[in-house]
Amino acid sequence: QVQLVESGGGLVQAGGSLRLSCAASRSISSINVMGWYRQAPGKQRELVATITNGGSTNYADSLKGRFTISRDNAKNTVNLQMNSLKPEDTAVYYCNARFTSVTGRTIRDYWGQGTQVTVSS
Repeated sequence: QVQLVESGGGLVQAGGSLRLSCAASRSISSINVMGWYRQAPGKQRELVATITNGGSTNYADSLKGRFTISRDNAKNTVNLQMNSLKPEDTAVYYCNARFTSVTGRTIRDYWGQGTQVTVSS
């Protein structure tokens, strides 16, 4: 079991920055992949960024260069630095913890409750 608690969301003007944090209830060093996803009203949840326990990162193509994901195994946190925010970044942002098999198959997903990010124009 993993409980995930997001923080850092809020209201920001276009062009501004926010830093989201996700605190896990257990050591994240054993969690294969940590990530951030987002869901805008009326849209499906989509990938923002992921980071493996080896430090490899993956980003949605449209967000490369603006968003940076990082993990701190000592603090059991995963962070998302968001810069140059746009109104279309408005969404609920969810933290994800994923356990996978050696072949990469997802065994179990855990989700946080989400944090609202609103970018005004």
